[in-house]
Amino acid sequence: MQEKDDQLSRGAAWLARGGLRPTRQRLALAALLVGDGQHRHVTAESLFEAARAHGHTVSLATVYNTLRAFCEMGLLREITINGARSYFDTRLDDHPHFFWEDSAELIDAPADELEIAELPAPPEGAEVSKVDVVIRLRKRRQS
Repeated sequence: MQEKDDQLSRGAAWLARGGLRPTRQRLALAALLVGDGQHRHVTAESLFEAARAHGHTVSLATVYNTLRAFCEMGLLREITINGARSYFDTRLDDHPHFFWEDSAELIDAPADELEIAELPAPPEGAEVSKVDVVIRLRKRRQS
């Protein structure tokens, strides 16, 4: 019981940092995202399934909307793969990712091993807002 209370407390503090009111559904999702203090990458679908597995009643649309609100308030980063699939990252600092093509899993890559020497100049009237580095992986084929 204490562990669940700790997770809810961490989730409530996280929501407060973003200036979000801790509704029942937000609090449940926040506890799943940050309650154990670990960073994670989730999709709306995987968070929806985790919520259901923990006995929370929430719709997939609510999960999508809540994740978007968390991003807008600076609590999560959205990483889009193939322009279609969004992952939501609880780790906010700039860091690269590995994307496993066979399992569609997104994980952190070691930032200290990445070196970007130079970026191309943006078009006139534009500025670079961020750089997302996603390194695609697949298991080696046996020869």
